Amino acid sequence: MTRLQHPADAPLWTGPELVAALGASLRGSMPAVVTGASIDSRSLAPGDVFFALKDARDGHDFVPAAFAAGASLAVVDAAHAPALAVHGPLAIVDDVLRAMERAGMARRASLDPHEARVIAITGSVGKTGTKEALKLVLSSQGETMAPVASFNNHWGLPLTLVRTPRRTRYGVYEIGMSNPGEIAPLARMARPDVAVITTVQPVHLASFPSVDAIADEKAAIYEGLPAHGVAVANADIPQVARLKAHAMASRASRFVTFGEAPGADARLLSCRLHPDLSVVDADIMGQRVTYKISSPGRHIVMNSLAVLAAVKLVGADLALAALSLADLKPPHGRGARQRLNIMGGELVLMDESYNANPASMRAALENLGRLKPGSQGRRIAVLGDMLELGPAGSRMHADLAAPLAENGIDLVFACGPLMRNLYDALPSGRRGAYAAASAGLEALVLDALRAGDVITVKGSLGSKMGPLIKAMTTRFPPVAED
Repeated sequence: MTRLQHPADAPLWTGPELVAALGASLRGSMPAVVTGASIDSRSLAPGDVFFALKDARDGHDFVPAAFAAGASLAVVDAAHAPALAVHGPLAIVDDVLRAMERAGMARRASLDPHEARVIAITGSVGKTGTKEALKLVLSSQGETMAPVASFNNHWGLPLTLVRTPRRTRYGVYEIGMSNPGEIAPLARMARPDVAVITTVQPVHLASFPSVDAIADEKAAIYEGLPAHGVAVANADIPQVARLKAHAMASRASRFVTFGEAPGADARLLSCRLHPDLSVVDADIMGQRVTYKISSPGRHIVMNSLAVLAAVKLVGADLALAALSLADLKPPHGRGARQRLNIMGGELVLMDESYNANPASMRAALENLGRLKPGSQGRRIAVLGDMLELGPAGSRMHADLAAPLAENGIDLVFACGPLMRNLYDALPSGRRGAYAAASAGLEALVLDALRAGDVITVKGSLGSKMGPLIKAMTTRFPPVAED
């Protein structure tokens, strides 16, 4: 877990300030300052506060390691405090997660209401990419806080709020969900000035009865808006009217849309899609802008409209933000591209291994289709299961046969029980190999690759496609950049 650094003259928290925000009692000496926050003792730096969360593992077991790494304070519950007091100063609370939430909300409340602006983002697809784009374009215009990873869940958002510097000018927070009722509490913690819904897609259908129900949950992000807040949504999806109804039922002062629809407030006028970049002409709430994005894909273009709308809504410089998009690169595991050395030349690898759903899978295949293979090369897709799709999952996997053909994909390697539906739907000439799990594909894919190939690897996180990326970059070392 990466740790945010803070200037020496601006500590993240004073010790007394943090203990009060936690609602904690102190055992041991009060630290003068706390310079960071962590829930992972392995990445903790001297001066951090360590939160002993009970999640996949009980953080109380790692309090000794946290103090050995230089923690200035550990937040623990009362049941564990007597045994841990010997290791260092403790902030003793009723529940560590609830205490972290209290501290996060205290920091949000302390941000200057006249200067600081907060943007919160949710959506079935594109949350992290949109967050990264906003972080990029706003960082040159003022101190900007955004999570270093997809810290968008019940502990990720409060931890990010705790890590937010007091002098933040722009806060960009991501809010995710897997089940009903998860977004509203997080939105109320973030209290965004602008709340963005990138899109609504058939994702997490294992937990929701319909796409409309997913839209209702996504729209809960508007519940965190204040009276001056602005709700932003995708104009091109069938659920836009439903989202608007939620926005109008909230305290939002405005409802702003982005997309290609004629009435969109941030409207795409034209775009030229290239393998390595896109050139965009858009009207952002009455202001015409033309810009380049160095992260390819039509879905990136569409989300850039939401980015620029949010920039304008928080009062930042729109022209400067549009110019900054020329430096946008895909986040790790979400389209990052590498050239790899292989006997006889090079191949191009696109790493889409972080996650997958039907919409992002189609976007990845479109990007692969825009890449031209080298001489004797092929377009190759290595695909793992898209999870949490419910009863429609088998059909949604088989339906990928059409975009594979439309984008000129020559060879498909598939793994997982759901991807079997796609593999069986492919013509024999497009079948590379199938395995029950990603590990079973490793040798088959590595042995099949040759110079000139362009390859994308994508699947849900639970499909474990990441090790395939590591295997490829180990066998075929990356080309040294000039």
